[in-house]
Amino acid sequence: MAEEPRWLTDHERDAWLALAKLMFNLPSVLDAQLLRDNHLTLFDYFVLSGLSMAPERTLRLSDLASQISCSLSRLSNVVKRLEQRGLLRRAPDPDSPRYTVATLTDDGWDLVVAAAPGHVAAVRHFVIDGLTANQIDVLREVACHVTRQIAETPEATARPQ
Repeated sequence: MAEEPRWLTDHERDAWLALAKLMFNLPSVLDAQLLRDNHLTLFDYFVLSGLSMAPERTLRLSDLASQISCSLSRLSNVVKRLEQRGLLRRAPDPDSPRYTVATLTDDGWDLVVAAAPGHVAAVRHFVIDGLTANQIDVLREVACHVTRQIAETPEATARPQ
């Protein structure tokens, strides 16, 4: 006989629903700001920003995918589109040609530098401002805990075929 599920308490359910609402709403408002001001999605911004902080503005696609927590296939599609816009270029990794690297172009650098102030202002407005230092610590702790739980559960990250 199947075991009875561990139902959420009212307190746990309220916390879960608040988190779910955040997960659905926050990416939308950050996307909207970046699209309006810079013609970038939040995901595009994370790709360009990740490259902008890398040595020589270059990363292996597999490392970039890991850094921004996405599948390599999703990243490859976005990188292809950003490359068509002249914001980055792809090439075989000179150290190991079986890998591909992406390098931020000067136009990509200029765009991410132009986008950063508006994005940071949106993050401050929607997430950071109004929180105490302790609440920011707790926010980080909770986010890291959930991220670790996902990373440690292989079936949670498996993609349907």
